[in-house]
Amino acid sequence: MASNEPWLLENGSVKRLTKETRHGHGHSRTAHNKSSSSLRRKSDMSLVSKVPCSTLRNLLANLQEVILGTKLAVLFVAIPFAIAAHYFGYARPWVFSLSLLGLIPLAERVSFLTEQIAFYTGPTVGGLLNATCGNATELIIAIFALKENKIDVVKYSLLGSILSNLLLVLGTSLLCGGIANLSVEQKFDRKQADVNIALLLLGLLCHLLPLMYRSAAESRSIDALSIAKETLNLSRASCIVMLIAYFAYLIFQLWTHRHIFEGEEEDEDDMDMSQEETPVIGFWSGLIWLISMTAVISLLSEYLVDTIEEASTSWGISVSFISIIVLPIVGNAAEHAGAIIFAFKNKLDITLGVALGSATQISVFVVPMSVIVAWIIGIKMDLDFNLLETGSLALTILATAFTLQDGTSHYLKGVVLLLCYFVIGASFYVQISPIEPGLHAVNMRFKTSNPGVFSGVNSEK
Repeated sequence: MASNEPWLLENGSVKRLTKETRHGHGHSRTAHNKSSSSLRRKSDMSLVSKVPCSTLRNLLANLQEVILGTKLAVLFVAIPFAIAAHYFGYARPWVFSLSLLGLIPLAERVSFLTEQIAFYTGPTVGGLLNATCGNATELIIAIFALKENKIDVVKYSLLGSILSNLLLVLGTSLLCGGIANLSVEQKFDRKQADVNIALLLLGLLCHLLPLMYRSAAESRSIDALSIAKETLNLSRASCIVMLIAYFAYLIFQLWTHRHIFEGEEEDEDDMDMSQEETPVIGFWSGLIWLISMTAVISLLSEYLVDTIEEASTSWGISVSFISIIVLPIVGNAAEHAGAIIFAFKNKLDITLGVALGSATQISVFVVPMSVIVAWIIGIKMDLDFNLLETGSLALTILATAFTLQDGTSHYLKGVVLLLCYFVIGASFYVQISPIEPGLHAVNMRFKTSNPGVFSGVNSEK
């Protein structure tokens, strides 16, 4: 068990974490870490400490901290039920629903474990871990969908994550924060928002160019195979550009301008301060737990990808709506709840760090990484997300940029963003008629010739 004394491992030597070095020079906590910490609860070790065997005592302490140390612990029950439903042949929509519920606490626990490991590695490596694992769930789902050649599922789920962060999460946060703080003018630092918006606009440009190239080439009656090949090459080049921008963003965030992204400091009288800033599990324990939970996320992601079309048919809604609306809302519920909680506390810098930071990470890291991974495994995935999808992304980024331009917030801005999300959700809900069981085979036969009509069905440009 770790000592209760705050400390920092720096350059191989142990240093006491003083009040002055607790933030900034020591273990700096990102907005994502602070957001996730709002859903954690303090563990009572009184019973565990009475266990005589030290090995068993450490094991039980780890189980209590990792499994029971979150307010979402009850949802862990969905994981064994999802596995049992898969192996005993239960209805596929049940497997899909249980897997989706099981991913909620896993995503929050990955954030917790990366923060614990950061206590031992220092803020820089910890920041890199957070940048890599912050959207691990979306990346793993994308990889399994690519293995099944379900390119549209990958595109829709990643697009939905960006839309939900910018409109649903940010909109709900601004609405709730504005209502809870009617007597106070809510302000935030525009520096972090400006950086994220600039990267989102770069990502949008890289999405627009393949779409515009394809449209321009089709108007000149160029051969379809040549158009597909050049669109794919342009997309892969754009992905390399986005990854370069993301690595520059990491350098900017973790080294040269770290102070911009640290967010608001917590109150000194916060009852959980000492717990949040002291490691509660060891380095190797945290690493083993992180690997184990990533493996479970991979298993549930595979179940999701395998059953999404059956769930779509059973529920009578399109795969595009499930991928763009349902998956991001449920899969990122823990992170979203944390952002809203901090908006209630009038800590909008943390809220913006979560919503904008997650959207930026998906746009300029997860999306291009998915294209690169598809390239490696021989799948032809490009950045042409079709007109409705790309247009929705463009208007979402512009609406968010205009909303945040003056550095202040009130509940009406949240209302506008939420209404934008509802309209976009409605457009994907009515994009195609619900697939009836009798028509599913017919739809599958026409999936190649009608990729834009039969949403969620594989298409290869």
